Amino acid sequence: QVQLVESGGGLVQPGGSLRLSCAASGRIFNINAMGWYRQAPGKERELVATISSGGSTNYVASVKGRFTISRDNAKNAVYLQMNSLKPEDTAVYYCNADISSGVFQYRNYWGQGTQVTVSS
Repeated sequence: QVQLVESGGGLVQPGGSLRLSCAASGRIFNINAMGWYRQAPGKERELVATISSGGSTNYVASVKGRFTISRDNAKNAVYLQMNSLKPEDTAVYYCNADISSGVFQYRNYWGQGTQVTVSS
């Protein structure tokens, strides 16, 4: 049994910053890729950023240079530092991770989501 819990969302002004956190708990043998997705009203869920177990990162073009994804393997956690926020960043942000409770069997898990609203 594995659970992902996000925190750090909120209301900020354009140009402001937020730091999202996601911690995995439960029976965890290994975590491979972790990432952040977001979904705005009426839009499809969008991949924002990913980070591999080795620390390699990828970002959607719209957030490059503004967002930074990182992870702390000792804490089974992934973070998203969001700077220079824009109104178009407004969405529910979801944590995602591929987690194994054994040697080979990986499953994909989602957090419940945290609201990020960028508005003046």
